[in-house]
Amino acid sequence: MNIIVSKSRLSGAITVPGSKSHTIRALLLATIAEGTSHIKNPLPSADCLSTAAAVPLIGSKIDLNLSTEGEPGTEWIVDGAGKNLHLPDDVVNVGDSGSLLYFLTPVAACFEGTSVFTGDASIRKRPVLHVVDVLNQLGAKSFVTRPGANGCPLVITGSIKKGGTVRTPGEISSQYISGLMFAGILTENPIKIELSNPKETPYLTMTQKWLEKVGVDCSVSEDFKNIEVTPCKSFKGFDVTIPSDWEGVAFPLIAALITDSKITIENVDSSGTQGDDAIVEILQSIGGDIIWKKDEETLTVCGGKCSKDGIGRLSTENLPNGELHVKISGFPDAVCALSAIACFTEGTVVIEDAAVCRRKETDRLKVLNVELTKLGAEIEEREDSLIIHGHSPVLKDGSPNPAFKMHGGICESYDDHRMAMSLACLGLGLSKDEKIIVNDAECCAVSFPHFYDVMNKIGANYKEEV
Repeated sequence: MNIIVSKSRLSGAITVPGSKSHTIRALLLATIAEGTSHIKNPLPSADCLSTAAAVPLIGSKIDLNLSTEGEPGTEWIVDGAGKNLHLPDDVVNVGDSGSLLYFLTPVAACFEGTSVFTGDASIRKRPVLHVVDVLNQLGAKSFVTRPGANGCPLVITGSIKKGGTVRTPGEISSQYISGLMFAGILTENPIKIELSNPKETPYLTMTQKWLEKVGVDCSVSEDFKNIEVTPCKSFKGFDVTIPSDWEGVAFPLIAALITDSKITIENVDSSGTQGDDAIVEILQSIGGDIIWKKDEETLTVCGGKCSKDGIGRLSTENLPNGELHVKISGFPDAVCALSAIACFTEGTVVIEDAAVCRRKETDRLKVLNVELTKLGAEIEEREDSLIIHGHSPVLKDGSPNPAFKMHGGICESYDDHRMAMSLACLGLGLSKDEKIIVNDAECCAVSFPHFYDVMNKIGANYKEEV
């Protein structure tokens, strides 16, 4: 499906779906638990449904409360495997979910026997040799099936059930570290993880809080370089309501700021467990008119002529050296949204410590450079950073800025959900004579089902190309 995007004004209220990161963690822990768990407001995205299809292979039973049309319900019920947790009884196909791959492989490695993990074309390009290394350090015998490859299919034999100490950089991803933390529940002795260069640390905190929630002892040093999980013989099922997904909040947020819009984003997670909430302070620092009422769990976002000053110009001019520097390693999934809005910001935006962004669904630094340059952006791509020299569509007095050169074009999503949504939002802020076509735009269902329909309800002009 290709989406045609044109200038829009947004208004009204929007609710973003539940968090993918929280939903997948909830499904995995509910599977390990004894008894029944109730998961409310789960994200019914492709990645989460892949998880719901995979965890029964290790012993749980899941009721998605499907509607007559086959749509997943708003409460999922998991009968945990508990003491009957076992080796996967079939090949585990993770679809396009890196989280599922990296979370479940260490758990599967806790059992004697052989496990096989694979996925779609995208997942077979995602690196797994770092997983092979840590599992083998703990006593497993794991390997990839294709000589010279660094991707699935991945085979795990032997077991890491004795636990022990593992040393790994931690810079490739936080997800396999979270996987080791989940495995620490099941081993005979504690799993101790020594990280030399930890990244995406807010997600490690999220995993720690989940383990503590269900009663598992877990310690994480202040610098995240030392993590220890103590085995837990059993814990009971739980009831939980999944908070909204900050990674999803980012898209209507930037869309409102680059258009003449006023929207309210409801049911916003104010718990502080998602590192992506840093985007609010970042956008406020360049002039974004955003009011976060944490007690009401709402964001009110006003852009352009709807902003307090009636102009809504975004600029880095009041920041040190007139530049915005964003260290993105703690919340790398925000790189697409931040790069898109940087193209509408007067001044230089430096997105740094970003090497991890090259190892997502695609090399996001590379493809952001390609696609945004195609639309008129001025970007420097470096090994671990993007430097975006942007311009506001308006001058300080609100008149048109002749330096603003962003225009329409035909863009590729690379089957990356966050690329698709960031490009679709960018198109809303162009002049009325410009349009963007985003090819293969349906991939947004990975993290934000029905994204275009939800956005159209608040005024976005998204049309499917016929």
